[in-house]
Amino acid sequence: MTMGFLTTAEPAEPAQARTGAGASTWPVSRAYAWVVFALSFGLLLSDYMSRQVLNAVFPMLKAEWLLSDAQLGSLSGIVALMVGLLTFPLSLLADRWGRVRSLVLAATMWSLATLGCAVAASYGQMFVGRFLVGVGEAAYGSVGIAVVLSVFPPALRATLSGAFIAGGAFGSVLGISVGGALAEAFGWRWAFGAMGVLGLVLAAVYTVVVQEKRLAPAGNATGAGTRAEDGAGTEPGTPAETRLRVLLPRLFSSVSVVGAYAGSGLQLFVAGALIAWLPSYFNRYYDLPTAQAGATAGLFALVIGTGMIAGGIVSDRISLRAPIRKWTVAIGCSVGSLVLLTLAFRLPAGPAQLLVLALGALLCAGPAGPAAAMVANLTPAVIAATAFATLTLANSLLGLAPGPAITGMLADHLGLLGALRLVPLVAIAATGAFLIGRHSYERDLRRLAGSAEAADRKKTESSS
Repeated sequence: MTMGFLTTAEPAEPAQARTGAGASTWPVSRAYAWVVFALSFGLLLSDYMSRQVLNAVFPMLKAEWLLSDAQLGSLSGIVALMVGLLTFPLSLLADRWGRVRSLVLAATMWSLATLGCAVAASYGQMFVGRFLVGVGEAAYGSVGIAVVLSVFPPALRATLSGAFIAGGAFGSVLGISVGGALAEAFGWRWAFGAMGVLGLVLAAVYTVVVQEKRLAPAGNATGAGTRAEDGAGTEPGTPAETRLRVLLPRLFSSVSVVGAYAGSGLQLFVAGALIAWLPSYFNRYYDLPTAQAGATAGLFALVIGTGMIAGGIVSDRISLRAPIRKWTVAIGCSVGSLVLLTLAFRLPAGPAQLLVLALGALLCAGPAGPAAAMVANLTPAVIAATAFATLTLANSLLGLAPGPAITGMLADHLGLLGALRLVPLVAIAATGAFLIGRHSYERDLRRLAGSAEAADRKKTESSS
């Protein structure tokens, strides 16, 4: 959840590790594994707190620097844009350079950049600071979860991945609510300063406690194991570069996987706009001071994150026997958010509006989980990490980056309420993408299964 998806930069575990004794074997001591998790989770919270604190102080920046809403939106959107563009290449570099070293460098960079935001004297300086925050945060989600998964048994991986997704929501809540409280009490510069110092302290502790050599003990296959599927569709012994050249086009080889990418990204346009602009909305239309507006918006950010996780859980439950139902969940969430959020921003300020707004917020990011599952089902396992990086890119470029920026541009011409009334309409395009993907899903699955069977026969013939 960038709020987007946190993806692992490493392949999933070997097939034999997913069942039997290997699924519950601890690569390191349990105590050390949980320490690594706690520190990695702490850095994740710092990541999202540094990212979202800006939204809590929009009203103060607007008043002090006389900024337009478009300028405010660009300060939020630039972080998501850089995260989307750089997640995959920086994750690859982290695998080559060392994950722990890369994480510490990334955390130090986003923390120093956040401190830079605290002393910014103009919009231009703040934009540069936010740009650097995005660069620093780009690889953390994918590399951070890869570090955590490397020290836990495969049987706990789904739980840990879910915890990291929830961590993004909690970090957003803390960034908006705590940032708003600090800004009202001490000024907006102290809000950025506190987030930056927290990140530097956590990075220093991480450097001392988490050591690269302890994450991949000898014989542990979690970090660099090979898969039976590696090279599926290519001749045995084919160089890795050639295998990737053959397999990467499959990232976009079906209508349904493109529908999942597009639908997920477009739907997160709505969620990204809400997270960025609700603090300002409550400040302007409910006359709440910065601290209360931030705290209230933080609760809505938590609702959005909860809906993201719940959408995945519900789709898993109802699609056990019919995988196509994942699309139904995504479509239902998109349509539900369209109806509820359109109604919410037509109602007068008050309890009824807040209730309907909360229900719409719960649904607006619900398709994220089903979309990720559909991407996993529609792409070869050997390029799963690349497929999720592509999904992250779509989520950022179609949703999380333009959502705040375009809403700000509209707000300059229509007012913030007028802009927020238009934002839910993007869910129509998301629903269309999901409907197109659903129509082709079963046919594309059969084609993918047929390709895998043909590859298996070819490998069998070559080895015999």
